[in-house]
Amino acid sequence: MRTIIEMVSATRLDCVLGSAGLMRRATSEAAWYTARRHAFGGVLADKPAMQNVLADLAIESEAATALGMRLAASVDRIESGDPGSEHERAFRRFALPLAKFWVCKRTPMHVAEALECLGGNGYVEESGMPLLFRESPLNSIWEGSGSVNALDVLRALTRSPEAFEAFSRELDVTRGDHPGLDVATKQVLADVVSLTPDDAEYRARDISARMAVVLQASLLLRSAPSSVSDAFIASRVQGEWGGVFGTLGTSAASAAIARRATPRP
Repeated sequence: MRTIIEMVSATRLDCVLGSAGLMRRATSEAAWYTARRHAFGGVLADKPAMQNVLADLAIESEAATALGMRLAASVDRIESGDPGSEHERAFRRFALPLAKFWVCKRTPMHVAEALECLGGNGYVEESGMPLLFRESPLNSIWEGSGSVNALDVLRALTRSPEAFEAFSRELDVTRGDHPGLDVATKQVLADVVSLTPDDAEYRARDISARMAVVLQASLLLRSAPSSVSDAFIASRVQGEWGGVFGTLGTSAASAAIARRATPRP
């Protein structure tokens, strides 16, 4: 069983990194195409509506990458015998199923939106986008589907006090850096503490999703430009985003984020 658990952990990390890679590829394809497509009297990528979509895709992709890299770093520290590996083991215990649940589940919607940026061309095999779209649901199914991973998150938090402590410590790194994130973090931690055996399974997906978003926001505050982290927090943490791409509503920031995500020739 110990060998199987280690194998599942490694495969789940692969699923997270693979899904983050699919997001990045899809974002790059959408940004590259729209920067060269002329429609409605100008370059498509210069149109405010498209800029919002591209920026939304970009921040979702960057958040997925940041979470995947944090997990990979955790695994590296554990395997190298880093002095802080006990914290990393506790962090990995909940963060791995958390990232597997959230990043892999977000990928199909993300890739579908990127495909749509190419219009009908994105539906044609030669564009490469249908291949990305067919691949996009797989990692969410492999090594435990959504509910399995969400329940694993709660199992880790309720049975291992050190896992909950690791989650809180991880968010402490950016405590005070953004008031909106501070409010959301306090609420999520309180909701985890308030879980009871009767309602834990019903709330597993909701709490796991919110945990993942505040963790991604914290990681972006550490590593990304303020335009990216602020847009992520405003839409995913504070706003009524609802998973609909292209609803950022900040034209200057959206344009800058979209340009940053566009591959260079």
